Amino acid sequence: MLLIYVPKLTNRLGYTIHVVMRDILQAEFAITTDVAMFENHEGPRLCYGNQHYGGAATPFIKASQLLFETTIDDLDCRFFMVGDAPALFPVFGRDAALPFDPFAAIFYMLSRYEEYLPHRKDEHGRYLSSESVASKHNFLQRPVVDEWAMMLKDVVLQFYPDAQFQKKTFTFQLTVDIDAAYCYLHKGVFRTVIGLARDIFARNDRDAVSQRFRVLRGKEHDPYDTFDYIIEQSDRLKQNKQLLFFPLLGDYGIYDKPTAYYNNEFRQLLQHIGDYAKLGIHGSYYANTESDRMSREIHRLSDILHRTIVRNRFHFLRFEVPKSFEMLSQLGIKHDYSMGYADVPGFRCGTCSIVPIFDLSRNQELEVRMHPFVTMDTTFHTHMKLSPQETIQQYHILMDRVRAVDGTFSCIFHNQNLCEDFGWEGWREVFEDVIQYAADAIN
Repeated sequence: MLLIYVPKLTNRLGYTIHVVMRDILQAEFAITTDVAMFENHEGPRLCYGNQHYGGAATPFIKASQLLFETTIDDLDCRFFMVGDAPALFPVFGRDAALPFDPFAAIFYMLSRYEEYLPHRKDEHGRYLSSESVASKHNFLQRPVVDEWAMMLKDVVLQFYPDAQFQKKTFTFQLTVDIDAAYCYLHKGVFRTVIGLARDIFARNDRDAVSQRFRVLRGKEHDPYDTFDYIIEQSDRLKQNKQLLFFPLLGDYGIYDKPTAYYNNEFRQLLQHIGDYAKLGIHGSYYANTESDRMSREIHRLSDILHRTIVRNRFHFLRFEVPKSFEMLSQLGIKHDYSMGYADVPGFRCGTCSIVPIFDLSRNQELEVRMHPFVTMDTTFHTHMKLSPQETIQQYHILMDRVRAVDGTFSCIFHNQNLCEDFGWEGWREVFEDVIQYAADAIN
């Protein structure tokens, strides 16, 4: 067992050590503030603080002050490079095993410390990726938290080659947002008429008009109904299959245009999907901070599936730290899948590991686990304007980086974007390649 000495055990420090050792490195460990107990320990040791205990035979990580504070201040992280690895919070000391404080750097990224500070937002009220330290210093596409944790592991192993760390394995998490289950079907008379008028007058698209009528008459499959295709393709992941769907069940509005939650065919579709995959709620545009609205949507999905709902991803990836996650905790949501950016791929919180969310305003861990995603289909297609082949290359690069740290590669697709129409031609090839690339890595 690895014994870690700290001069004072704060909520911030306790959270960070547990995430690093339990969730990322999967090591057996204990924490002590007792110097005598630490120095008498006969197994592997790690000293963290400003004073080095245990002598030259004990690895020492020199601490910055971040994890011993309770305030939220505009910090100077002082980015620099350690070899070819980015680093934050440099420290100075001849006996320090690393030239930076990895625990402070990890906490800064995981807590989304910078999102508590004044910052610019986009038109949807979201934190801008360009505001982040990871974007400004060009390490957004690296799982630096996991890399820093690996550095700590290497430090321990240098001093204690026989120290035990459980072997982690790469995992792949395929998630699908259902913003619109159908393109033409089950829209109701009013929405169908409006859609037809748009096809005729706004788009002047005779093919769309013809397709709409063929689908409505049952002569053709609805193009957005790609669910059986998704389930069939995901079967290549075999016993390691992690498939999740997030249906939007909010009320109709300018940013929310779901199939009505009370529609019988839609309810039967969700029940059918539930036989093959897990489902969570796709919290609607304004549900990110409105508890009553979020509660109604959770209840709607629970009523359809006849099961407790414990997973969420916010529509448009709209959330506020910590307010949105405090609300989820109060509503019984245990897992959130919203952590990532809409406009760029990468690691918003620096990690590809599944970790608890920390409420920095209260300095306490929440009972909600964060499942950060790395990529989203609309990011490459709509924001970055990449071709399917260019997108496949990006998926391979990012998945290889996750594999290098034995993390979880979580990605977002949308059922409607796999229709091979409306500008999404070629994206089934992307989808199938991503699944095969992941299957080759895990099976």
